[in-house]
Amino acid sequence: MAEITAKDISQLRKQTGAGMLDVKKALEETGGDPEAAKDWLRTKGLAGAAGRAGRAAQQAAVDVVVEDGTGAVVELTCETDFVAKGEEFRDVVAALTELVAERGEDDLESQPYDDATVGDAIKQLGAKVGENVALGRVARFQTNDGIVDGYTHIQNDRGTIGVLVEIGGVDPADPRAREVAHDVALHVASTAPRYVTRDDVPAEVVDKERGLLEELTRNEGKPEQAVPKIVEGRLNAFFKDNALVEQPYVRDPKTTVGKLLAGLGKDAQVRRFVRVKVGEE
Repeated sequence: MAEITAKDISQLRKQTGAGMLDVKKALEETGGDPEAAKDWLRTKGLAGAAGRAGRAAQQAAVDVVVEDGTGAVVELTCETDFVAKGEEFRDVVAALTELVAERGEDDLESQPYDDATVGDAIKQLGAKVGENVALGRVARFQTNDGIVDGYTHIQNDRGTIGVLVEIGGVDPADPRAREVAHDVALHVASTAPRYVTRDDVPAEVVDKERGLLEELTRNEGKPEQAVPKIVEGRLNAFFKDNALVEQPYVRDPKTTVGKLLAGLGKDAQVRRFVRVKVGEE
């Protein structure tokens, strides 16, 4: 059996909210596999729904740029919060984000930057701050007939969450549509949806979730004839938690993001979004 450390237990507790003894038992039952342990905890009713947060990662700073239908988000990773919130580190992240917005993200580390390449500049920055500095997640959205908006959440003097959203089926010059696009970006930052609609959830994810919910429901001692209905209800709750357009809008939980968009016209839709948060995959 794989060795289970106090760090393993601590990380899984943080991700699931389960008790220490339950987490330890889950890891023991699954040979130390944290993902399998999460599923074990859920089937026993000892953890919440499938978490949107990923495993704990290293430190980083995130920046977002949006201009004239183009948006970019760039994450630069390091080892400590002290370096991530430093002015020089943040300046490099900002410069790289502008570069991605202007030139694109393809082969980014080989692109020219400051009389060298992006890759060279990152290595030089790492040597200067004495830490392992690396390019993290990068995304770029561009639209000719919709709205691209974004949001950066600032914490401890650096961006910790970056979001890009593309809204289609609206007039890009409509002030209300631009306002809603920004509201949706704020909402994504706050609620961390995984998909735009329930139809975007891969079949294997739905099948796995249904299987876990069936096991959980039976472990609760529900009558067998009631299991399918209970599972479908819980699966609908899973979709509402993870599909952006079905989520209660953070500023008005009585409505959904989908209904918020419907107020812009029948063709208004979220085409895509990306959310990058420091410390999550």
